[in-house]
Amino acid sequence: MQGQKQFSIKPVSEADWPVLKGLVDEVWPTTYKDILSSEQIAYMMNMMYSITSLKKQEQEGSRFFLMYKEELPVGYLAFSLHYKDKKLNSEGGLTKVDKIYVLPRTQGTGAGRYLMDFAFAEAKKAGDTGVLLNVNRDNKAVKFYEHYGFKNAYSGDFDIGNGYLMEDYIMYYPF
Repeated sequence: MQGQKQFSIKPVSEADWPVLKGLVDEVWPTTYKDILSSEQIAYMMNMMYSITSLKKQEQEGSRFFLMYKEELPVGYLAFSLHYKDKKLNSEGGLTKVDKIYVLPRTQGTGAGRYLMDFAFAEAKKAGDTGVLLNVNRDNKAVKFYEHYGFKNAYSGDFDIGNGYLMEDYIMYYPF
């Protein structure tokens, strides 16, 4: 793919958590400002995207990665291997992409595809039989996932507390 050689990916180390948090703080609110209320964004940023929460997610099995364009961090990815999804009867054979975001100025450059290709390669290396992800039903990234080849497996409304729901499509790509 054109331009993809300019990207590199590395696992998040202890020293990288502030870098990841900086990306989160720039990307996440921008991504959801037209979808969620500012109150819900603030709640989710604290609940799911504090450094403490991110580290806890890693301890529970999520693998975190930073993507760089030259020397600058421009995106991040988190996924869990051997994920079980009862509705898809996966029996622990899926990779669940928990987070995949690139800076707005990097969108349309192949950065998202580069991250997804990396997740697919890691899933296949681990012997998983497909990739699964949740995406807000109003997120324009739905089109990216469909273009990549994901299908909408089912929808769900997930209570995250404080009266808020995550209203997602669960999208699936079998190998």
